Amino acid sequence: MPRFVLLAFVAGFLAVLCFHQPAVGLLHAYGVIPFAPYATAPVAPLGVPQWFSASFWGGVWGVVMLGLFARLGVDRGLWWKSGLFGGVVLTLVALLVVFPLKGRGFNPAVFPIGFVVNGAWGLGMWVFTRCLIARRGAPHP
Repeated sequence: MPRFVLLAFVAGFLAVLCFHQPAVGLLHAYGVIPFAPYATAPVAPLGVPQWFSASFWGGVWGVVMLGLFARLGVDRGLWWKSGLFGGVVLTLVALLVVFPLKGRGFNPAVFPIGFVVNGAWGLGMWVFTRCLIARRGAPHP
């Protein structure tokens, strides 16, 4: 179980760097969003760069997602279920919990952007899960 958690965390961490942030970059390049990916501005309370903080939380969500999938016995259609999990669950948590905690309030107009970016993370989770967990013989959903 500890190995599964570590590999799920790594998959989520890498999914932010290789899928989530490139999706942010594409949206920024096409003028959909004003901010660029891989921000290096420090994030409170530890002062780590924004990209590292996002990657850390991507790892945490990776453990949550794969744990939930394993508990529910999800074993078919993982690529689209991973994308849907990222797009819906992560975006709703951001809108309903994270943004209000940061003083940004609730803004449902950003849901489509969050869905695309977080859905890309979910697809990245599926890719890295297949690469890291399935190839190592660890139990996976």
